[in-house]
Amino acid sequence: MYLFFLICRRSLITCFFFLPLATGFSQSVKVPVPLRTFIQSINSQPLGNYKPVTRLEQLSDTLFHLQMDWVMKDTVKQDDWQLQITPAFQPDFHWAPHLTPTPDHIINQHVFRTPAMLVTKGRLQLAVMPDPDILSKNQGPDWYMDLDAPKNRLTLGMSLADVPEHTAFVRAPGGVYPPGAFRFGCYLMIHKAPDQTIADPWRPVLSFFWKNWGAKAWADIKMAAPLDLDLQCKRAYDWAFVHWKPTVWQEFELNGTTVGAPQFIVNVTQSPNYPGEVDEREFRSIWNQAWFNSLRSAAGLYRYARRHQVPEWLEYARKTKELALAFPQTRGFFPGLIGTEMEEVMIDGKSYNRTKGWSTRFFGNSDRNPYVRDARLAPYHILDMSFTANQMLIWYTDLEKDDRLLNYAATYADALLGIQDKTGFFPAWLDLQTLQPLAHLSRSPETSLSVSFLLRLYNIVKVEKYREAALKALSAVIQHNLLSGQWEDFETYWSCSPFGRDSLEGKKIARNNMYKQNNFCMSWTAEALLDAYRATGQRHYLEYGQRTLDELLMTQASWQPPFIYVDAIGGFGVMNYDADWIDARQSLFAELIMNYGKTLNSGEYIQRGLAAMRASFLMIYSPENTKTKLQWEAKWPFFNAADYGFMMENYGHEGKPTPAGGGIGEFSIFSWGSGAAAEGYNRMLDRYGKALLELPD
Repeated sequence: MYLFFLICRRSLITCFFFLPLATGFSQSVKVPVPLRTFIQSINSQPLGNYKPVTRLEQLSDTLFHLQMDWVMKDTVKQDDWQLQITPAFQPDFHWAPHLTPTPDHIINQHVFRTPAMLVTKGRLQLAVMPDPDILSKNQGPDWYMDLDAPKNRLTLGMSLADVPEHTAFVRAPGGVYPPGAFRFGCYLMIHKAPDQTIADPWRPVLSFFWKNWGAKAWADIKMAAPLDLDLQCKRAYDWAFVHWKPTVWQEFELNGTTVGAPQFIVNVTQSPNYPGEVDEREFRSIWNQAWFNSLRSAAGLYRYARRHQVPEWLEYARKTKELALAFPQTRGFFPGLIGTEMEEVMIDGKSYNRTKGWSTRFFGNSDRNPYVRDARLAPYHILDMSFTANQMLIWYTDLEKDDRLLNYAATYADALLGIQDKTGFFPAWLDLQTLQPLAHLSRSPETSLSVSFLLRLYNIVKVEKYREAALKALSAVIQHNLLSGQWEDFETYWSCSPFGRDSLEGKKIARNNMYKQNNFCMSWTAEALLDAYRATGQRHYLEYGQRTLDELLMTQASWQPPFIYVDAIGGFGVMNYDADWIDARQSLFAELIMNYGKTLNSGEYIQRGLAAMRASFLMIYSPENTKTKLQWEAKWPFFNAADYGFMMENYGHEGKPTPAGGGIGEFSIFSWGSGAAAEGYNRMLDRYGKALLELPD
């Protein structure tokens, strides 16, 4: 029989359960009355032969804290330990930060950015959240989560993990618990909505995490490690245009005009300090694509050079603009990159990848697509064209009234309207020869980026057909993608996380009742919805936009884990089947979050936006980024001052960070790294002013 104490003081109810040693699989925690509408049962496995003291504390009408304490006299070796929570209702909505397609898979603590599992049914919502404070002091195996929708089970556990593929986590043997006191804990959050739908299930969780961990971590890091972002911009530009200029800056003649841009990607073998031979990672190229957009990073360089009066860098920016305008249009459509032929060079019996030079140039498209991995043969990508055309309009309104930019973008817009389907969607890819839409992602939220482009064009030229097409497209995304959580784009399947590439598009993982999701298309949709609200004044766009933004923010680091060995607060992951932290995309997300903060008068959003902006610079190799600098030098000991400004696009990409540089990569993409961070900051500085960006939080 359980010994049960109920202590009431003011509105706080604390329940203590002293549990007997379990016989069989589970030990039960008595579910108190306020939770019984939401939770049917809470059961845990034994930990060795030791029984816990379990404390279930009600902190408010909607929040409970569950804590389990053991005192162990000797070492316990146990591969797996689980706490299983069964909801009292059959959910029709499930959410978790990572997919677990089989019972062997787990959501390892490595992806605990804003860790929570959510389930809802009508008016009822339950969220289960690991306790970051207890996890930070963990001396045992890694923590994990798991969501099993068919069995209606939410699991928290402890186990070592393997990463057998990119990037899935599975349990691994060898868990050890040392003698002494040991603690595990979680929060249980419940809500009962006043109507039949829960419009934004993520908002209570996000508010809870930011209030209790995020805001404090953000303030602590700013105070302990202040970062002059203008100086970091200079580090980025000195790297690209001074120290690494012979490698990074590419300049050549095209149609009688001198054009140029930083090359797409470089790696550590191209460092002026590298002791060996250069071995280029990919074909030498310059991209104007949704990730790697040279025109976007050139706009940041333009803003910086204009502010600091650096005429040489201003000229570099203009040469990149000229290159973008030189991309040939075919019935309005245009390629996404220009590249060179490559060759293998043998040196001392080893093969090295080298360019044949810009005399061998060709135009092509991103090889991150479902059809072909050859950029020369890759289909046109609507997303890449809309992103670049949108950047042309930003340049036109913010930097130079160059009518060529407006005309180029308008020509593309007219072509875009010609391929919109009857439901409102724009296709993802067009056949390179026939310009006919291809099958994959034909109804995807990639459409949202085209919405923002068309609304921006409408704001300039006031031609109603652009506005009408944009709002029709946005309605399609709301109905087909937003409400179901179908956040699929090119990166979801055709980048470095191939799981589901041939079988999952448009389908949910049955065990999780979730799609494989990517946060990039969440950001485009949140931005398109805010643009639509500004264009129409219709409140429902703003409400859908906040819901989408909050789903996006669940991929933002709302606390600073001790097992991430660089500052990470405010940084973003990528998708629910990937391991990245502090990804370069946050340089695009920062202003979006700030815009919602200003529109909704939300201090939390403004703080999160500022944190995302700062996080955009956290992977730069520089003396000011002290933690990151140590990680870079642990991985690449030959790095020195000539490499300041080198920046990997993210951290912990393989899911196995270590104190000795285990989360550090080997390449740098200016337009998806330090150049992207600098563009984000310079754009926000021009739009908000230094006073807002440096406001105390």
